[in-house]
Amino acid sequence: MTAARLIVTAETAEWARIAGQTTTGYAASVIGCDAEAGIERELPPDETPDSRPGVSLLLFAFSRDALQKAVLNRVGQCVLTCPTTACFNGLPVVKERSLRIGGNLRFFGDTFQFSKKLEGRRFWRVPVMDGEFVCEDLFGTIKGVAGGNFLIVGDRQASALAAAESAVAAIRQVPGVILPFPGGIVRSGSKVGSRYKKLRASTNDAYCPTLRGVVSSALPEGANAVYEIVIDGIDLPSVEEATRVGVRAACRPGVLRISAGNYGGKLGPFHLHLHKLLIP
Repeated sequence: MTAARLIVTAETAEWARIAGQTTTGYAASVIGCDAEAGIERELPPDETPDSRPGVSLLLFAFSRDALQKAVLNRVGQCVLTCPTTACFNGLPVVKERSLRIGGNLRFFGDTFQFSKKLEGRRFWRVPVMDGEFVCEDLFGTIKGVAGGNFLIVGDRQASALAAAESAVAAIRQVPGVILPFPGGIVRSGSKVGSRYKKLRASTNDAYCPTLRGVVSSALPEGANAVYEIVIDGIDLPSVEEATRVGVRAACRPGVLRISAGNYGGKLGPFHLHLHKLLIP
């Protein structure tokens, strides 16, 4: 998938966090959202372009055109509107593969906007009611890796969830990745396709405890809950490292098995084999 990194800053870390959380809302899966997105990490003032506290956001979509639309809408509705914020590009810019964000949002300034070029980068300054909204003109894109996953099979809901929470905490220390689902955890894992022709995906019945005996179950004896961790990253090594640390952190009491969604090997060009990843 195509990915972009946004650096959102504000006068306080709290406002930067609010802008980041709002911008990445309703961005769990491209099955039903315009993008998959999340907060990569929080940034101290010495790591941001304007020396203010900030957050790094990663957004993923199937194409650059789809990502352009998603980023433009989300920055316009969720960053431009948020008190004290500014928005900067966080990736190298290749003009023919870039997104024009500030260059489009500038029109909100109703001819009162103006730009400044610093070290080859153009920034637009749009007048708003608490001062100015500063937004970089162009944002770089890369081909990222989305949809890495593993399944945590537990003896009960509480133990499986505790293991999933441990995995999330470990993965969030890995740079270059996000976990786009709520709290980083998926309870409604899906399979490709459906008995309903209009649906692209449907419940992963082989891992639903209540369907044991009705379908061909993949659950071992005693399994009563499964949680999925989905990982999007800027490159394959980032997703591999996140998978490695996440699986190891998930190995807790009550966990019976760690597996993964295979989908016949057809979900994408990159295959992450758990046994190979976990070799010391």
